[in-house]
Amino acid sequence: MKRNALQELLKWKDNDRRKPLIVWGARQVGKTYLVRDIFAETCYKDNYVYIDCKIEDEVRDFCSETANAGKIIEYISLFKGRRITPDTLLIFDEVQECPNIISALKYFCQDFREIPVIATGSMVRIKIQRETRRRGVGNTGRFLFPVGKIDQMTVYPMTFDEFLLNSNEMLYDAIKRSYENKLPPDRRIHELAMEQVFRYLLVGGMPEAADAYIESNDLLKSREILKSLYDNYLSDMELYQASPESILRSRALFSNIYKELNKESKNFSPGLIEKRSKTRDYATSVQWLTMAHIINQSFQLKEHITLPLMPDNDSSFRLFLADIGMFSYQSGVNAAAFISNEQKNTLSGIFFENFIANELIARGHKLFYWKGKSSAELEFIVESNGRLFPVDVKKGRGTLNSLEKFSHHNKFECAIKVSRNNYGYNAAQKLLTLPFYFISFAAADLAEGKPVI
Repeated sequence: MKRNALQELLKWKDNDRRKPLIVWGARQVGKTYLVRDIFAETCYKDNYVYIDCKIEDEVRDFCSETANAGKIIEYISLFKGRRITPDTLLIFDEVQECPNIISALKYFCQDFREIPVIATGSMVRIKIQRETRRRGVGNTGRFLFPVGKIDQMTVYPMTFDEFLLNSNEMLYDAIKRSYENKLPPDRRIHELAMEQVFRYLLVGGMPEAADAYIESNDLLKSREILKSLYDNYLSDMELYQASPESILRSRALFSNIYKELNKESKNFSPGLIEKRSKTRDYATSVQWLTMAHIINQSFQLKEHITLPLMPDNDSSFRLFLADIGMFSYQSGVNAAAFISNEQKNTLSGIFFENFIANELIARGHKLFYWKGKSSAELEFIVESNGRLFPVDVKKGRGTLNSLEKFSHHNKFECAIKVSRNNYGYNAAQKLLTLPFYFISFAAADLAEGKPVI
C-alpha cells in the first residue's frame, strides 16, 4: 500500500538536524506498516532493528530500568546480534508499553543523534502513563517527555487520494493532472472518479478494510473488517479512561457521532446521549478520543472572523469520526446507497462533511465552521497563509445564500464549494467549485500556502 506519509519520513531521513522521531496515530491506521514495511524496507534494507515493546519482554524490561541511550544501544546490539551504527535504523514499536523509551529519546538526541531512531505508539496511552506517574500511581519512577528533543508526525487513515492511488493509479494520475492544470476532467473521467468517491465513503481509509476491498473488489469483506475494527475501538475505551463512568460515556459518545450530526443543529448536544447531561460531563471523553485520533473536533466561529482562527467558545462544537468508513458503518445505511445511482441521491450530506473534515485534518488543518444569523452556515473555514477560504459542502448544486451573508462580515481570498459538480471557477463571485475527488489535493495546497486557483 502506498502512503503519502512516506514523503514525510524521507524528509526526516535526509534532514541534517534530524532528531528521534515519534509516529503517533490511532490503532490500525498503518503506523507499523508504514515505518517498518515501507520506509525501513525501502531505505534501510537489511539494516534496521525492529523492537516490538509489547512482546519482546527482555528488551522492554531492560529499557524500563534505564534511559541511558548508550546502554540501550549496547543491550539491543547484543540481544539482536546486530551492530547498531549511524547507518542502522532503530525502531521501537508499541512504545506505550514502555514509556521510559520516550524519556530515553532525549539522550538518543543528545548523545547519539547520528543514529536514526523511530518510536511508534498511542499518544493517549503515553498521556495516561505520564499522568498516573505524576500522581504517584503504580510505578513511582518519573516519566519525562523529551520536549524539544524529538520530531513528531501523525499517521491518519488513508485519505481519498491514497485510496485512489492504490485502487486505480491511472485514474489517480488523470485527475491529479486535471487538478494541477486547473481544468475540468472529461465528463466520463469525472463520473469514474465520483464513483470511486462513493466507494471510499463506504470503505473508508482504515488500511485493512481498504486493502480487502482493493484486493478482492468485495465490499462485504471490507464491511466485515470495519465491524471488527469498530468493535475493537469500543473495547479499547477502557485503555483511555480512568473510571467506569468515563468509559461508558466515551463509548456512548463515540457510538452517537452520526446521531449528533444527523439533526438540524449539528452541534454536539449531550442531552441526545444522556438526558439532563451537560457538555462538561463529556469534556474528558472528548479530550481523550480527540487525543487518540478517534474523533475530530470542529469549533464554531460567528459573524466577523479574526486571524489566527480561534474558537468563539468551548461549548459550541461538532464532532466527526476520524474514518469515514466507520462513520458509514455507524450510520447503519445500506451499502446500496453508495453504489446505486438511485440510492446515492438520498445519501445525507453529513457523509460528505465528515469526509471533508478528515481530508482537512490529515493535511494538518484545524477544523472550524461558521454560523451566521438565522440559518446561515458554512461547513468549514480554512486559513492558509494569512487568508480565509470559506468551504461550502454540497452533495448537490445548492445555493450560495450563506456565502453571501458571510461576505457581509468577512473578506476572503476565494470561497470553495465542494460538491458532485465538475471543476470550475467564477472570478466575479470568487467561487471555486471543486468536485469531491479534488479535495485531497486542494487541502494539501492550502496547508502549504500554495494557490488553489
